[in-house]
Amino acid sequence: MSVGYIVSRFPKITETFILREILALEEEGFQVELFPLVLVREERLHPEAGRLRDKAHWIGLLSGSLGLAQAYWLTRKPIAYLRLWIEVVSGNLFSPKFLLRSLVVLPRAAWMARRAKAIGCQHLHAHFATHAALAAYIISRLTDIPYSFTAHAHDIYVERPMLKSKIRGSQFVVTISEFNRRYLRDLFGNEVLQRTRVVRCGVDTERYQSSPALKPRGEMLRMACIASLEEYKGHVYLVKACALLARQGILFRCDLVGGGDLENSLKAMVTAEGLADRIHFHGRLPQAEVRNILVASDILVLPSIITSAGKMEGLPVVLMEALALEIPVVSTNISGIPELIRDGETGVLVPQKDPEGLAAGIRQQLENPTRAMAMAHAGRELVLREFDLRRNVTALADLFRESMVEAAC
Repeated sequence: MSVGYIVSRFPKITETFILREILALEEEGFQVELFPLVLVREERLHPEAGRLRDKAHWIGLLSGSLGLAQAYWLTRKPIAYLRLWIEVVSGNLFSPKFLLRSLVVLPRAAWMARRAKAIGCQHLHAHFATHAALAAYIISRLTDIPYSFTAHAHDIYVERPMLKSKIRGSQFVVTISEFNRRYLRDLFGNEVLQRTRVVRCGVDTERYQSSPALKPRGEMLRMACIASLEEYKGHVYLVKACALLARQGILFRCDLVGGGDLENSLKAMVTAEGLADRIHFHGRLPQAEVRNILVASDILVLPSIITSAGKMEGLPVVLMEALALEIPVVSTNISGIPELIRDGETGVLVPQKDPEGLAAGIRQQLENPTRAMAMAHAGRELVLREFDLRRNVTALADLFRESMVEAAC
């Protein structure tokens, strides 16, 4: 059973959920062929990603093979190929950014189509509904290989060129949350519900075992925030909340793991608030080091927000990791987060963009450690039931098998 995985960038250290999914599918007996649109040379990456990167199917834009692929489809399927150009250009016309990228994706997808056909891919699956799903759509139109894609977050919340066409052309669409499934229904009508399936991102619950209990009150509180340093992650409000906690006499250390465009401005803000000795920046880290920081933490805080452009979280995997370790969590009540962090049951939810509420939520976890640990334990039970990696990959694998059977018939 051969499935082609199409991703926008690989390896991407912040997208460990894709790496884990591929590895778990291999354990299910699938031969996974990786098709990245951009092949990245990361200095720090997860060890397993190196093996997949080395055997990935990728081609540069200046390669002669890329030109030969265009000539091949112009010769074999000229009408279908030219119609794709017209459809892709017209479908992305009102977004200069997407139009430019689609003009790069289309010729590369034409090369991928030949490659996928040659190596016997029976199904294609793309992660994210934007450029990777566009590539899957193009490959399928040229080769008749069925495809599906996973819709995560900003790929459906912000700009959505050709999304309806991608959904209609797919064998099925995976969403990571019920929130996303309802969101697509509200955009495109009830017909979408018949084509969408909720398959959670998951964590290896055997690898993420319970953490030590929350430290008794009086010791220094260790907080962690594992998130890219981008606006929608809400770090600005965490820094403000930390300033409030410091003025209230709370002893704490806050570890920020992740990189991004806001790094310099956040560091300046931390310094201005007099928190440089309390808030520590670690940059991007491999998952083993991220786990070590989580295990050493008393609370995970994720102050996610909805930006003015509509960008927001889907359902962050780090919340699953923290609860699997039985680490108390404080987060915000947006998007799919309440499906995992159930306020007062598996963690504490606060309104977005509310530093006072965030500080109060952190204090709530700190001042009642018994209740905090009870919620974290309930959170682990929920992760075991609904967010276990192998259980959810098995559900995804069953969808792939059904698609292959239908295609064979």
